[in-house]
Amino acid sequence: MLRRIGPGPRSTTLSRAGLVLVLLGLLLVLGAPRSDAAPSQDADEGYVAVIEVSGLLDKVLVDFVETQITKAEDQGAIALVLQLNSGGAVVADARLDQLVARVRDADVPVAVWVGPSGSQASSGATALLAAARVVGVAPGSRVEITRTLLGDGTLGGEAAVGDKVSAGDAVDLGLVDNATPVIGQFVVNLEGVESEVVAGGRQPVTQARFAQLPLGGQLMHTVSSPPVAYLLFVIGLALILFELFTAGVGVAGLVGAGSLVLGCYGLAALPTNPVGVGLILFAMLGYGIDVQTGVPRVWSGIATVAFTVGSVVLYDGLSLSWITLLVAIVGMAVAMVAGMPGMVRTRFSTPTIGREWMVGEEGTSVGRVAPDGIVTVRDAPWRARTNRATPIEAARPVRVVSIDGLLLEVEPVEGGATDHRDGR
Repeated sequence: MLRRIGPGPRSTTLSRAGLVLVLLGLLLVLGAPRSDAAPSQDADEGYVAVIEVSGLLDKVLVDFVETQITKAEDQGAIALVLQLNSGGAVVADARLDQLVARVRDADVPVAVWVGPSGSQASSGATALLAAARVVGVAPGSRVEITRTLLGDGTLGGEAAVGDKVSAGDAVDLGLVDNATPVIGQFVVNLEGVESEVVAGGRQPVTQARFAQLPLGGQLMHTVSSPPVAYLLFVIGLALILFELFTAGVGVAGLVGAGSLVLGCYGLAALPTNPVGVGLILFAMLGYGIDVQTGVPRVWSGIATVAFTVGSVVLYDGLSLSWITLLVAIVGMAVAMVAGMPGMVRTRFSTPTIGREWMVGEEGTSVGRVAPDGIVTVRDAPWRARTNRATPIEAARPVRVVSIDGLLLEVEPVEGGATDHRDGR
């Protein structure tokens, strides 16, 4: 074997909010770490542990692999097989080197099978192939030629570092040991695994135990994928922006906050470009300015450009698919230019909208109006602005002086003009 070396109403709203919190609590409970192994058997009988390693190698997945190596050593496994499908690693180089050393120096032999068909091993993920005792690739899967995987070897023919080669080519180049179509056959061929001959070939007698990330780990691992983290981040920002213009905290605000937290976690686990994050936040500010006026203007165009550029440069060394970018950019533009103003008008709508005789109506300031704030007129919340230099304190009676789109211009009842229609 070639040896490789390398590194609505408020009550209804609150009820829905409570339901969301209960569901989140159940998710955390179900996601608590649990044992994935089958019932234990005698150490001298042995077994083969098989774990699925799919997606970018982030902290969650790296910790999971190391935990499973320790478990296999403690429980007397014959071998540990990593069923790999990964486009690279997003952990620090030092952390990846620790994992590689753990795989290479493990007491239990660690093998890697790149499969099923259509899988890949690219970039930093090839370090696991270099450290494993045996490596197999399913036909239809591809392996990237890296310096880590190549080690001190050389390439012949037209192959070059950076190329992604098929299973057969990877065997011919000495990058892997065999091309095996299914994991069962790969396990049968491992040293120490007992098998028996049947009509269709050989089948293992030694038990194989399969394990994968627990539910909570799968959630965090999924959140750490580039498209999911990006979409959660922008959806969370959009929902929170919507909630800011509805003068309350409802289901949209809670869902937006949860999405934003998960999105921030995912971005923190990935190589994120601060410039991209800053441009997306600036875009939200630009959209908010025009949403407040109720009419899409120049700020909507500026925000769309900033959002597009920020989305494209969001990651360092990673790229989002054009489908993800198209859905996010077009969806955000439509929501902010057409949808948001309409939703805000619907949320604030009352029978008096658009009627001149609303001028002169009295209401109450919800909070301090200095100069902007929230007031209630006929039990409906409105964004308001005082026409006085002195702020209006909370819970003070106010009178409507004029209406500008969705914004009311108000003044305190005490000291206000007697006839607001004539300005006297």
